[in-house]
Amino acid sequence: MPAAKIKDEGRENAFRLFVSLSQADRFIRRSGKRMGMKHNWKPGTMIYPLPAVLVSCGATPEEYNLFTVAWTGTVCTNPPMCYISVRPERYSYPIIRRQGEFVINLTTEDLAFATDWCGVRSGRDYRKFEEMKLTPGKAGVVRAPIVEEAPVCIECRVKEIVPLGSHDLFLAEVVNVQADDRYLNPETGKFELDRANPLVYTHGEYFGLGKKIGKFGWSVEKKKKKNIFMRLRMHFRNFWRSEALRWNQ
Repeated sequence: MPAAKIKDEGRENAFRLFVSLSQADRFIRRSGKRMGMKHNWKPGTMIYPLPAVLVSCGATPEEYNLFTVAWTGTVCTNPPMCYISVRPERYSYPIIRRQGEFVINLTTEDLAFATDWCGVRSGRDYRKFEEMKLTPGKAGVVRAPIVEEAPVCIECRVKEIVPLGSHDLFLAEVVNVQADDRYLNPETGKFELDRANPLVYTHGEYFGLGKKIGKFGWSVEKKKKKNIFMRLRMHFRNFWRSEALRWNQ
């Protein structure tokens, strides 16, 4: 390649770098935020935060057990379906596989200790409902118990078991949901789960939900036009405020 062409390409690349750095600098000065450098990590599970749920299983009180799951989520709206991923060596694994039923109990900040404890203790050694002073309740459809202290209990029936590697995925259909009426708004009928202070899990740590940022669709929602009288009122208020400042100078 001719030396002149190499020199021109070098100048062009340097100019592009200068432009990129200038744009980044303007963004930082405008937003007050610094863009960090991305690092390549080995493949891993980095989808956080996640709900830390208590999964209950067992058909009789002698068999009832609880264990903590973060690998869980919704996979379909109609029919309503969800999943949990469980290691085959877990005590509850053969119970769910045999009975084909379980309950996903959402957790709260008040249930944080029990949620963690049930995830590090085995049902082979402990009766977890009794140890954590939690109440096994009667489910509406499945034989597995619900956790009465949970704000939402999602009754599930296994549709398919998918071996994945370290975990097997239990794909399940939601057959019933029980919700605590303490979080129902009596005026609107809306279920306000945020008032229960839900618990989330991220990178080995538990956190509260945090403040509300927006609602579904708020980014494209049209702003309501202000009433003409409100606009006039604001106009005159600003006018007299500016006049008062001018007189006091």
